[in-house]
Amino acid sequence: MKADGAHPRRDEPHEDPPGRDGQDRAHPRRDAQLEAAPRREAQQCGALPGREARHGSHPRRDSRLDAAPRRDTSLCRVGREARPFLRARTGVVLRLAGWSLLEFAQTFLGGFGVARALDDGFLAGRPPTGLLWLAVAAAAVLPSVPAARGVFGRLADLVEPLRDGLVRRAVSRALSGALDRSGDVSTRSLSQVTHQSEIARDGWAGLVLTLRSFVFTVAGAVTGLLALSPALLLIVLPPLVLGSALFLGTLPPMAARQRDYLTADEAYAAHAGRLATSVRDIAAAGAAERTVAESRTLAEAQLAASRSLARWSGVRVLALAVCGRFPPLLLLLGAPWLLRNGLTPGALVGALTYLTQALAPAVQALMTMLGTVGGRLVVVLDRFTDAPPPPAEDPPPSRDAAPPARGTPVAELHEVSFAYGPGAHPVLDRLSLTVGAGEHLAVVGPSGSGKSTLAAVLAGTERPTGGAVRWRGRPVRPADATSVRVLLPQHAYVFSGSLRDNLRYLRPDARDREITAMADALGLEALLSRLGSLDAAVEPDRLSQGERQLIALGRAYLAAPPLLILDEATSRLDPAAETRAELALGALPGALVVVAHRLSSARRAGRILVMDGPRTQCGTPDELLRSCALYRDLAGLWEPEATGQPEATGQPEAAGEPGEPVAPGGAVGIGRGKGRGIRSTPPPSPV
Repeated sequence: MKADGAHPRRDEPHEDPPGRDGQDRAHPRRDAQLEAAPRREAQQCGALPGREARHGSHPRRDSRLDAAPRRDTSLCRVGREARPFLRARTGVVLRLAGWSLLEFAQTFLGGFGVARALDDGFLAGRPPTGLLWLAVAAAAVLPSVPAARGVFGRLADLVEPLRDGLVRRAVSRALSGALDRSGDVSTRSLSQVTHQSEIARDGWAGLVLTLRSFVFTVAGAVTGLLALSPALLLIVLPPLVLGSALFLGTLPPMAARQRDYLTADEAYAAHAGRLATSVRDIAAAGAAERTVAESRTLAEAQLAASRSLARWSGVRVLALAVCGRFPPLLLLLGAPWLLRNGLTPGALVGALTYLTQALAPAVQALMTMLGTVGGRLVVVLDRFTDAPPPPAEDPPPSRDAAPPARGTPVAELHEVSFAYGPGAHPVLDRLSLTVGAGEHLAVVGPSGSGKSTLAAVLAGTERPTGGAVRWRGRPVRPADATSVRVLLPQHAYVFSGSLRDNLRYLRPDARDREITAMADALGLEALLSRLGSLDAAVEPDRLSQGERQLIALGRAYLAAPPLLILDEATSRLDPAAETRAELALGALPGALVVVAHRLSSARRAGRILVMDGPRTQCGTPDELLRSCALYRDLAGLWEPEATGQPEATGQPEAAGEPGEPVAPGGAVGIGRGKGRGIRSTPPPSPV
């Protein structure tokens, strides 16, 4: 539908397509868009990188998908993204391992010193030698203090980047998803930033410490057993390997069961929350039995998930018993055979020392950590990876790119169509529109006619389903957004900080004299006087909605973009303040597009675009009064009547637009007393 020309079916009778009136309302308003396009984080967030590798294709792999599909579990997803994270920090891991070598030496000397103290000292009749070996075993504990200090220092280099990366990923996803996804993305992102990222950091720190201690303790104990007698490994290793394999086999199903339990718990909590606010409606509708059945189903699902998790926990306890209790028991049972085959009593006691003082505590700590914190860590990290990553920014414009030619429109829509779904009626249908530099265009229409959708498409926050949008003669690119346009939504965004920082948000280098001139032009003197100075702290909750909108308008005025789009951004101002603000913004050299909620605002524009869903008409106010029936309806006009009716009186009441005379019965007279009985009533629907 072309706004610049005539359409053959524009003035023909038509029927509204079903559901069209609510089409624009049904889609969430893009009020989350800040005045300038948010600067998105890079896709590589520093934590869990490498996600994009999953989306690539491999010809040989793709040819085997149907034959051998792979189950993509949460553990696989987390492991796949954790590998690049660890590879990027190989140096940190190596330094952490270097400090952990002291723990290896402590474990080795503990059992070996006891064995030598018995065999070469006390049992051989040389107590001083035995005491010396015991002193060596005791001295091995002394380096544990500097080792712990070094380990915790390197641990911070491995743990803090994970948390920072997760926070960046959550914030980046929230900023990009505020426009691309429906629903409340802020709740999930807030939980990820404040709670889940801390769970991940603490869990990751505990896992690293426990796994490091396990690896070097087991290495020291196994080395000590080999030094005492290789035959000891024949008795000790089989239960350790069996228990470890059994435990590792429980990790994937345990993670899946824990995720199922959390999902069932969240579903039941959400169901209970809905019931708490709907008890009267349920009773009135006679839906008690159905509601009880749904509650029972959700409770049974939660109970089943809990029982399944408990069963796998029992398997984990069995694996822990095999690893921690069986080796010492088997060693005692095999002691006669080992002693007959050359094992010394000191070596036997040293082996028991390794098993009871080193291996068993290390295995128990690792399995407890993996079974509790490890499972929760996998579930939490998977929540950061189960959504698509933030879209990558377009490359910056080339320095060699030629500037736009003189006379090039600031914005162009060419045969643009837009619908909120494949089967939905189009909100915009082949709309062509040109906005020139310095032009003032107003957009009016009934509620739900697509005005905010047009503003979003023109600003580049919504991609059209057909046609092309151009800025300064070039296709729209997110990288150009902050240099071309500013979009002000109805709900103005003000952050905590000084008034100066709020006003200079889009132009940090603005000088005080420019801010003073802006305040004088827009009418911010009263707010500035109430706060005291530009450096006064701003508390958003203590500002009225009109004051917030004035601050947002001040930002846009200082930025002076080539294209300024106001999506009902003055709706909270009184008519006089709105007039002053729009006149000041219209005096800027850039183009001004106003989604108007008052006809007085539209009449100040050079051109008006009237929207009625996909049907549009564009022209000057006088042209539209003559040719557009919808605009006349919005202006509250009736056609002249043949019967003589009294002319409108000039009572200064605000029944219609401010400053317009009011006829008896509430009719608004147009023409300031110069018409021949032309009457109107308030508009049938809001603009």
